Amino acid sequence: MQRVLAIAWLTWKAAFRFRLFLVVSALLLASVVGLPLLIKTDGTARGFTQIPLTYTLTTITALLGLSTLWLACGTLARDIEECQMQVVAVKPIARWQIWLGKWAGLMLLNAALLALAGGSVYGLLQWRAMRLPADVQQSLRSEVLVARGSAKPKNLDTLIEQETDSQLQERLQKSPVANVDLSEVRKQIREQIKAEHQLVGPGDPRQWQLDLGSIKDSLGDRPLHLRIKFNAADHTTTGTFTALWAVGAPPKTRLARLDPMSLAPDTFHEFEIPPAVDENGVLTITFWNPNNTALLFPLDEGIEVLYREGSFGLNYARGLGIIFCWMALLAALGLAAASFLSFPVSAFVAVSVMILVMSTSTLANAVSEGTIANYNAEKGTKGSTPADIVIIPTFRAILSIINLAKNFSPIDSLSTGRRIPWSELALAFGQIVVLLGGVLGLFGVAVFTRRELATAQGTQ
Repeated sequence: MQRVLAIAWLTWKAAFRFRLFLVVSALLLASVVGLPLLIKTDGTARGFTQIPLTYTLTTITALLGLSTLWLACGTLARDIEECQMQVVAVKPIARWQIWLGKWAGLMLLNAALLALAGGSVYGLLQWRAMRLPADVQQSLRSEVLVARGSAKPKNLDTLIEQETDSQLQERLQKSPVANVDLSEVRKQIREQIKAEHQLVGPGDPRQWQLDLGSIKDSLGDRPLHLRIKFNAADHTTTGTFTALWAVGAPPKTRLARLDPMSLAPDTFHEFEIPPAVDENGVLTITFWNPNNTALLFPLDEGIEVLYREGSFGLNYARGLGIIFCWMALLAALGLAAASFLSFPVSAFVAVSVMILVMSTSTLANAVSEGTIANYNAEKGTKGSTPADIVIIPTFRAILSIINLAKNFSPIDSLSTGRRIPWSELALAFGQIVVLLGGVLGLFGVAVFTRRELATAQGTQ
């Protein structure tokens, strides 16, 4: 451990020698102070905090990510190219200790920078919040500066699949179809059944029951927040639709009718509702559609209830912990590339991998369409190439690997006041640092151990 820490200290000195620490610190502080002044909010209390929080944390993550890759590639590759590594390697220290020491030094550097930037953001948020009126502060601390859990209606995927299979068998008994059309027929039936569970026709009501479980005992008289989203096939002249909501299910709980609302489709809305939870922890939400067109509430994000579970400070620290896990992976990536490549090439490879990660939507579209050829969404037709046999499974495998790290979204959770549980942080550490970072680390150590350092100077 003493040898690893010695290499880590040398990595710190290299960061100061390159003036990277000072430059990145200045950029981070400039983004923390400057972005809230430049970004125009929507004028609400949520937007006053939510939008700067999102953009500031995104900028901090991007700056730390790029600086981590640059220093990870430079600190190892340049040491080899400038023959400094040859001097270190002849000392009684294993190469895996050198590699691990470099990684540890980078992580200590990231910890200091992330603590500086993250602490500045937190302090700025609290300072700005205290300058708001008392009622606005109360709203802000119950919607954004909080750690909230969520509850959704029961998952209907299994029920939809069962109903789809049942109706498909009935249709096949009445009118058999060709095998080539069987999958398409099943898809159409499934979409029809799914629409029945999502649509609320004109003048019709729709009721959802959400099981809050043991949370009901800790709610007290604190209000809940209902987050909804709906779509509409037709649009009104005003662009909004009237929504009538009620909470509760007599005689178990008192029925509370909310004032009529005018809501826009295709966007999220969040409003306060009373905690009308029955003795079994079930919350009943009822919606009436007084409009002349049907409204569709998506099964995955149409209805959600949010409730307070903890403080913002600890939740914010867990979010920074996930970002720190991302930096650990990027440090391992940069060092792995620098283990066998020169500084320019390793930096190019590392940045290319980052671009690939940011292009997952393109890969996902190709996988969902099953081809890299042109796809006509209106006609439902698609082309195909012989390369699809190899490329599509490759894209699917790449997406599976990338999603191990990309599925964690602390910035979105923090900006909407959602709780980041300790289990999510532990899972992020296991998947990002231990699994992905460990694989890159083993590869980098193996290659670096077998690399002939004496030839580095002769190749120049």
